[in-house]
Amino acid sequence: MDTLKDLATNPEHTSWMYPLLIFSDAALCGLVVEKIPYTEIDWTTYMEHIAIYNKGERDYKNITGSTGPLVYPGAHVLIYRILYWITDQGKNIQLAQYLFALLYLLTLTVVIQCYRRARVPPYVFPLLILSKRLHSIFLLRCFNDCFAVLGLFSAILSYQTANWHLGSFFYTTGLNVKMSLLLPLPAMGIVMLQALGIGEAFTQGLIVLQVSTAYGYPFRKRAPSYFARAFELTRQFLYKWTVNWRFVPESMFLSRPFSLGLLAAHIGLLAWFAKTRWIKPSGRSPRGFIRLLRGAPDREQDQMSRRITPDYIMTTMLTATVIGMLCARSLHYQFYAYLAWATPFLLWKAGFHPIVQYALWGAQEWAWNVYPSTPLSSATCVGVMAITVGGVWWGTKNEFANADLNGKLVEPHQHAE
Repeated sequence: MDTLKDLATNPEHTSWMYPLLIFSDAALCGLVVEKIPYTEIDWTTYMEHIAIYNKGERDYKNITGSTGPLVYPGAHVLIYRILYWITDQGKNIQLAQYLFALLYLLTLTVVIQCYRRARVPPYVFPLLILSKRLHSIFLLRCFNDCFAVLGLFSAILSYQTANWHLGSFFYTTGLNVKMSLLLPLPAMGIVMLQALGIGEAFTQGLIVLQVSTAYGYPFRKRAPSYFARAFELTRQFLYKWTVNWRFVPESMFLSRPFSLGLLAAHIGLLAWFAKTRWIKPSGRSPRGFIRLLRGAPDREQDQMSRRITPDYIMTTMLTATVIGMLCARSLHYQFYAYLAWATPFLLWKAGFHPIVQYALWGAQEWAWNVYPSTPLSSATCVGVMAITVGGVWWGTKNEFANADLNGKLVEPHQHAE
């Protein structure tokens, strides 16, 4: 029994376990592509957009396809231009599926390395390869969210290894595929201010701005149209496509008070986590933390930096992402790509018993595989996210509890095994 417990809970064993997971998932990906029919949703529209772009059109208002206009930033256009060329103008869909299978396996590898850096125990890792919906998003739909998720976890891994400039490049690339990556941005700012200080944190902000400008450069002569479409924040949502709010009446879903209430909840949760959890490595009060914007003494900055661990970075960024999804105006099925690899980690951070972790993961997976969504599946979707966010807040209550600017790290929170 001791040997089995050690295999399940000792992070050292992930060094030989994770290649087995990747190889087994690679075989599964091959079976999915060969045996399960491809589902057309957005691929043809993506290719229609690129065909119009290749003819010289740069005004986003004039780039439209069978399911709608182009509403994604410049990195999306760049990536799908490459795919357009490789797949014979998008006609060779099976080749595209195999390319997305490689993308899936690359992203999985990056995610696993993030987990290993955070010292997650082996029993959590099977959850990273068991999602039916996630395989569908990558292999059967070829959504652009897949590239955005790779950008997110590549950024997290880079930050965990102190490659801050590279991480900001990866993050910005993902953001310029889909602006869903705005969700972890507030947490990133808090992490960087403590890890790097105001000067270098400002530099990271400039990297985000400069790389975004570079991706949007081809559209510079039609800049108002580009920014209005690619980074539109006032988009209307249809009730029939919502995954998360089917259990509320359509009249409420479409109402302005409901939208404003979700926005207020989002801001409130971010502020609460920032105040009670995310600024803890600084050892300062919220007011004192704000004074870091004027800079901190070198010794204090060095002590704060040493508290910014891979575990803390991943917890903070993924919690902010899930908070954003919990309070989202509407979620569609492809948005599960941002949640599927975040939930196992956050449920572990919450300190739930492994059986509870697997049960909650299973409930979430079930909810996202119900099509079309039902009141029960939507309530389950929102409920699991709420439990996850609340669990992380409670489970991390003792982390950095004794931070007093003496340069010492407190003992990490003990999770259920």
